[in-house]
Order: sequence, then C-alpha cells, then structure tokens
Amino acid sequence: EDVVGCHVEDAVTFWAQNVSRCNDLLKLSCALAEACPRANAVFGKPDFSKIYGGCFSEDRCWYRCMVQQVINNEKAGTIFFFKCQVLYIDYGNSEILNRSDIVEIPPNLQCPSIATKYRLWGLQIPTDQNLNMFDQGKKFLSSLVFEKEIKIHHKAKHEDGTVIAQAEYEQIDIGEEVAKAGFAEKCTSPGNAKDAEERKVVVMQNQHRKIKVSVPLWVNRSDHALYSIPRRRFDQVAASARNQDFTGNRMFTPKEKMLASTSVPDTGLAQIRPDQKLSEEIEVLRRENVNLLQRQKELELRVQQLNRELQREKEASRKTAESFDKTLRTYVGTKIRSLAAKVKALKEVRHTNKNSRFGEQLSQAIKVVTEGCLTVPSSLEKLRKIWTEYDLAQERIQLCRNVDERDELITQRDEVQQNLCSAVEELILEVNQLPLSERSRMLQELSTSLEMVYGQGSEADDSEEVFQQFFKWKSVKMKKLICIRNDTDTALQILAGWFSGILKCFDLMSEASSDLEELVGNADEILKKVELAICEELDTDLNEHDEAEKGIIMSAYNKVIRNVRQEQSMIAVIQNRYLASVEFKKQAEEWLNRRPDINNLLSIKKTVKSLKARLRWKLVEKNNFEESDDYSEFEMTGIKEEIADLRNRVLQEISKEQEEYEKLTYLVQKWFPELPLLYPEAGILNYMNSGGLLTCSLERDLLDAEPMKELSTKRPLVCSEIQGQKVLLKGYSVDVSSEAKVIERVANYHRAWDQQKEKSGLLQLLFLLFCKASDPLVYLMVPYYPGASLGALQADTPLTLEEALKVMKGVAQGLQTLHGANIVHGSLHGNNVFAVNRKQGIVGDFDFTKSEEQRAAANAMVVSTLSLVSPELKMGQPASPASDMYAYGCLLFWLCIQNQEFGIKEDGTPEVDMVVMDDKVKSLLLNLFCCNRLTAEQVLRDDCFLVVDAIPVSLQPGEEREPCEEHDSEKTDEKKYVIN
Repeated sequence: EDVVGCHVEDAVTFWAQNVSRCNDLLKLSCALAEACPRANAVFGKPDFSKIYGGCFSEDRCWYRCMVQQVINNEKAGTIFFFKCQVLYIDYGNSEILNRSDIVEIPPNLQCPSIATKYRLWGLQIPTDQNLNMFDQGKKFLSSLVFEKEIKIHHKAKHEDGTVIAQAEYEQIDIGEEVAKAGFAEKCTSPGNAKDAEERKVVVMQNQHRKIKVSVPLWVNRSDHALYSIPRRRFDQVAASARNQDFTGNRMFTPKEKMLASTSVPDTGLAQIRPDQKLSEEIEVLRRENVNLLQRQKELELRVQQLNRELQREKEASRKTAESFDKTLRTYVGTKIRSLAAKVKALKEVRHTNKNSRFGEQLSQAIKVVTEGCLTVPSSLEKLRKIWTEYDLAQERIQLCRNVDERDELITQRDEVQQNLCSAVEELILEVNQLPLSERSRMLQELSTSLEMVYGQGSEADDSEEVFQQFFKWKSVKMKKLICIRNDTDTALQILAGWFSGILKCFDLMSEASSDLEELVGNADEILKKVELAICEELDTDLNEHDEAEKGIIMSAYNKVIRNVRQEQSMIAVIQNRYLASVEFKKQAEEWLNRRPDINNLLSIKKTVKSLKARLRWKLVEKNNFEESDDYSEFEMTGIKEEIADLRNRVLQEISKEQEEYEKLTYLVQKWFPELPLLYPEAGILNYMNSGGLLTCSLERDLLDAEPMKELSTKRPLVCSEIQGQKVLLKGYSVDVSSEAKVIERVANYHRAWDQQKEKSGLLQLLFLLFCKASDPLVYLMVPYYPGASLGALQADTPLTLEEALKVMKGVAQGLQTLHGANIVHGSLHGNNVFAVNRKQGIVGDFDFTKSEEQRAAANAMVVSTLSLVSPELKMGQPASPASDMYAYGCLLFWLCIQNQEFGIKEDGTPEVDMVVMDDKVKSLLLNLFCCNRLTAEQVLRDDCFLVVDAIPVSLQPGEEREPCEEHDSEKTDEKKYVIN
C-alpha cells in the first residue's frame, strides 16, 4: 500500500533497487512498469535476465529457470496476473509460465546452466517454415531421441558454446531422418563473409559418446507454452523461438561435468596425520576383506547354480521314468496300432502300383513301334525313278534350241509321261490301302504321352538289344517285387493264425486246449517278422531307380522316340508323294492328249494393238486441235475424256495379257517347257526372264507423262498417273550387251520382293518398258509419292526417336530380304530410304545398269558430315552385306542425334560415345560400326526393335500426300522420292 501511494518515479526506483531482495514485490513492480508509459520511457523496462527462480510443476518437481522477460499482463478485478518467459537452466528450453509458478532461488544455488546446446551437423531450418511445422519438427526430433542411447560425434564448437554434432541411434542418422521428414534441409551454401566471421568455430577432436536422452517432465505439462500463448502474442513468440538458434536439430545431454564458477581450496593435502602408515595397512586389510567377500559371493552363486542343475537333472530323470512306465503300460496297444497303420499304408501302395502298372506304358510303346510299323510301298521307289527321268526330259526340252532335236525330245518326254501316269496310278491305289492318317495320329499321341513322362528324347543307340535289355530288367524287377509281396503275405497269415490261437485261449466256452506258454512266447518274434516284411515292401518303390536302371529306361525310351520319328518321316514322304501324284493325275487328265495354244494371248495383243492405234490417233487429234483456230474448250474436254477412256482400256487389256502370261508361265514350268520354242512370237521366255515385269504392249508415249526436271540429273524421269495412282518412270540407257544384265538384275530384285510382297521392306517394281528401236532406253515403272524420303522428312519435319526406330526396323527387314536373295544393295542413302506415314520403312531400288562393285565405287553419299561408305570399301574391298549394314548404322545414327554435334574417328566412323542418346540404340550402333558387324537378321532381334510396331502400311491408289519441296539432287546417285 505504501508503494502504491508513493510517487511513480520513487516507486520505480525503489523497485529497481530492491527487486533482487524483494521477490514478493515482483508483481507490483511489473504492474507499475507495464502500467506507466512515462516510467518506461524514462527508466526503460526492468532487466529480468539476471533473476534466477524455480518453478513448481504438476509432477511435484522443481526445475531451475531464469526469467527472460514479461510478455504480457492482464487485469482481472483488482488483481494483476503476469506471464513470464523463462529459460530452463538445466535443459536449455524456454516456456511461458504464470508469475505465481515462479519462486526465487537463493544466491548460493544460482550456478550456471549444466545444459549443453547442440546443433545437428549440416542442417538448417527452411526459411519458409511456419510455426506449426516447426512445432511438429520438435515433436518428431523428440520421438527420435526419447529414452534412447544416442551416439554423439562432435564435429565443432561455436564460440557461444554450441556444439555441432552428428547424432546416431544404432544405424540411424538422426539428422538424415529429420531432413527426410521435411522438417529441415541440408546446408547448401556457406553463407556470406559476415556470417562466417560470426560463426567462428573451434574444431574439436572427434569423440564417440553414448548418452541416454530423456525428455524433461515439463514437456508433458498441461499448460505447455505452445498452448498458453495468447493469440495476439503468437507471432512474437514464434519469432522469439526461432531466434533461439533451436533449428529443429538441437540435442541436450542430460548431465555433463559442470564448470564451477568458483574454485574450492584443497586443505586436506596440507595436513598429514601421524598414523598414516597405520591407515595404509588398514586400507590393505579392507581391500583384502572386500576381495574375500567377493569370492564368497561367487562361491555362493556357483553353489546355487549347481543346485539348480541338480534339480533339473532330477526332474529329467523323473520324467524319463514316468515316460518308460507309461510306455510299458501301453506298449502292446502302441505296437498293434503302429502295425495296423503300416498295413493300411501297404494297402494304398499296392493299389497305386496296381493302377500305375510298372513300366507298362513304355512296354506298350515298344510293342507299337516294333509290331505295328508300316512298310514303304513298293511302288514308291518305282515312282521316284520315273519322276526323276521325267524331270530330266523336261529339262532337256527347256535347254534345247534346235527345232529338229526338239521334236524328238518331246516325243521321248511323252513316253516317259505315260509311264509316269501308270506309276502314279499304282501308287495311289497302294497308298489308299494304308492307314496313314490313323497311324500318324497314333504315333503323335504316343510321342506326346511319352514326352510328358520322360521329357525330350536324345540320341538313341541303334542296337536291337536295347529293348531286350529293358524287358529283362523289368522281369527281374517284377520277380523281386513278387517275392517280397509273398513274404509279406506269409507273415501276415502267420500273424492272423496267432491271433486265432489267442482268441481260443481267452474263449471260456471253447474246450480246445493249447500250449499257452508256446503261443505267448512266439508273439514278439511274429510281430517283428511282420513289421520287417511290411517295411521292406514299403521301402521297395517301383518309381525310384538307381543310375543303371535310369540308363536302361532312357535308352529304351530314346529308341522308341527314334523309331516313332523315323516312321513319321516315312509317312510324311508317302503322303507328300501321294498328294503330288493326285495333283499330277488331275492335271494329266486335262493336258495329256492336247497342247495349250496362245490364241487368247494373241487375241489380247491384237486388241491392245488396235486400242493403242486409236489412242495415238486421238493424241495427234488433240495436239492438232490445240493449235487449230477453231479451238473449243467443250470439244477439247470430250477429246481428253476419250483419250483417258482409251488409255484405261489399254491398261485393262494389258492386265489381261499379264494374267495370260502367268498361265503360260505355269504350263511352261510344270508341263510344256517347249512352248517358248513353239511360239517365239509370244515373247513367253522374255516375260519369264524378267520375273513377270516386262511388257511390250505399254509404251511411254501412250502415257500422259510429265518430265521431272528437278530429279532428272542422271537419267530421264517422268511422272504419270495410271488408274488414279501416280507412278514414276525411270529411264535407263542400255545397249545389246547390257540389256540382258539389266533384265536379270531387275528380275532378281522383283523375285526377292515377291517372296513377302508388302512385308518384304522393299520398293515394289510395277513394269519394265522398252522403247522403240530408235530410242535405246528401258523404263522402270514404280509407284511415286513425293516427300517421303528420309532426306526430305528430316529437312521438313524430323522423325521422333520412336518413329525413327519403326522406320529403321522396316529398312532392316528390306536389307534382310535382299541379303537373303544374295543381293547387295550397295547404294543405301537418305534419298532412297522411305518412310510411309512416318511408320513403315522401305528400301528403295538402285541403279540396275551397274554391278554391286560399280554401285559401291560410285557411292559417295553423305548425311550431315558423315560418309555412308564403310571403311573396307574405302580400302578397295568389294561390296558386301556388311557394307550395307554400315550404311544402315550411319542412317540410324543420323536420325537419332538430330542436331547434336559429333566427332569422326580416323577410320571415318562416328564417335557414338560422345553423343546423348538411348543406351540400347547406342549399343546397337556400336555393334554396327565395329569390324564384326551385326547382320540384318540380328538387328531385327535387337532390344531396340522388340517393342517397335512395324505393321506394314500401304497407301491405296488415289490417296494423296501433301507435296514437299525436294532437295538438291546433285549429290544423289538417283534423286527420286518413291515409296510403296
């Protein structure tokens, strides 16, 4: 009351002078300081940083703390309530408490803190972390270290005493776990120079300490600081907590050696008692006494241990005796139950063996392949000889060029043909009597069933003793099993008789007498014999064999499989020859007594000739009408329509002509090789030699051809349209000596394409046209679609990696087709490799007037700065499939690197390792640029193409593509953009 009534300045001065002694006035003094702005302005707020106090928690324990500041005051009636922020001296933690919970500690207990502040090595709190996340981080860190022995590695120490350490629990790094949980982040920058100056650290010697961290009891207080902070102070307290340098990675040792603020003088050393020697003797005796007591305790423990072991031995002996007694009491019942169980198991084994029929399947198979084997028909060999003679006669006619000799050869062939018809008829009648289908099906079923049991067969011994050895082994095995079974049956019968005698002994109504002593005395021997017999039979497993027995079984099985396959092969030969004979008989009935004629072909040629004459006349009429003074657009339209109609009719007749040629080609190859000699004017031989491409009815002048000047750098190229499909005609200059070579190369290429057609990966050839005698050109017609070459696509819209792999898979398929037909492309480059719909890759044709060596020597193509010529070609070696695969690898490399720069090695190969691309593609390229290159077939099986969808995409006639500007053709051997 006196203080409240005094002047404000005097009260504050009194409070400031006596606050360290008058702790009871703290409430009033704080109230005055907070309530008097003038006093605050004059004197400032009081400094609480040196006031030591203690707080009394709910668990009835005291904790030393230091008041840091008063953070608020509230008024309720006439009583003031204050809250203070305190720092726990022994734990280093802050908390907000009511002033009433704080009591001042006497000066003699106001010693420095024994808590040590730690920071986790290499961590910092994110700048954007909010208070909620900060609080969760503290709880997470507490869960990691609570009641656990933590291994501390001291790294360094700040000047303020903070220890930078790495904390581990067993194999867990505490700092790493905090960082993984997202409550802290790794230090990524060293900080500025000023921070580095402020954070001078003293490197400490690395040491390992194990501490057991326990969270102080105030963590569980109901009025924890986090929940007692008023909302208007929340942000202020959060900022204060973050400025405490507690960054979510601080740890505290529970107790460390405390630094004394004052030293205590040692006065005991200055005073030496006179009886020091006696004290030393007493100390020696005391230590001896301690040792003796320790030894006594050890002996007592040993005695207790021996007593426990003795008790355990007694208990075990007792249980063993009880077990023996129990066993003796139930021995007879146990023995009979065991014997009954074995008899039951024996019944099941006998039933299983009876159903499995030991070795019966293999025995039946041997019987099938030995007793029911089919024999080769006697007429088959006769037919084979006559057929060979017939083929030879046909070949002589085909090679004959003399008219007189030709007629004689035809007569001889007809005689052989008659004999062949008789042999065919004989074979058909004989084979019809054989059960080929049934026998083949039986052998297939037998082979399948045996393979399910014995697996795949291997090389078999051709000796006939294999089957005999198998049957001998089976017989011995079965005799042994029968003997064992007889012994078992005999023992069981004796046991049954013994049971019958026992029954009579215990039958009170029976008058028969028996020797009880003899009957009972044989019981153990009878039971033992029965048990041994049953066990021996159970141990005799028919399905378990030693190595010798397995060898016998597998030898018999392999020979059975060998015989089955031999007979199946013979049946297949008979069936194939039978089908060929039936087909021959059918064709012979049609052509045996008559000769084919070419009247249909000549009629078609006559029609084509007439239509061509009309077409030429109309073309002349059109040209004359265009220059006439009476020109009329209406009449010109009519003339053009007539020309288009005549051209379509010509093409339709040419298509019929091709069909007729195909029929005649079949007859020449199968029946009448003399047709080209009998009708040379039909041109059958030329058609056959060209692979069906050559036509003399179609001429370049009859087509509405438009010259392709931008592509015609090496040879004439014209573009036309046939039945709604654009085609390209490539002109080759030939003479008498080179004409046959060109036709041969074109035919070989076309035959390779014809094997798989659209799936071949090759560009299709449509027609081969010859011009008039005055024009020494031969034209090759192919489908034409602009802007589809790799060169055009990469300049306009480059292929993606997925698209490039799909296209290059098709290119590899095309090279495989060519190489399989023994054709080396020799001129593979970016302008004759095409991508249909950016999916299907097609290999274009090449210059058919040049050989492989000539094409390879003239091939100077490059893509980007990379030469497509392989190192061996540069050294003068001949072209080969390997050189084609090198050019293929260069194209794939060019498509995959896009605009990346790359280096060239001394041998001209690109440096694949220096560019960024898919690892699988890089591995494939390395195998294409090495000396031992992959083949096209191996490339198709590469991992790069296993998942690539290479479904052929064919454009239908009439489909249009957007035109694309073509590139300069001076660098190309054949500058064209042709796709199929």
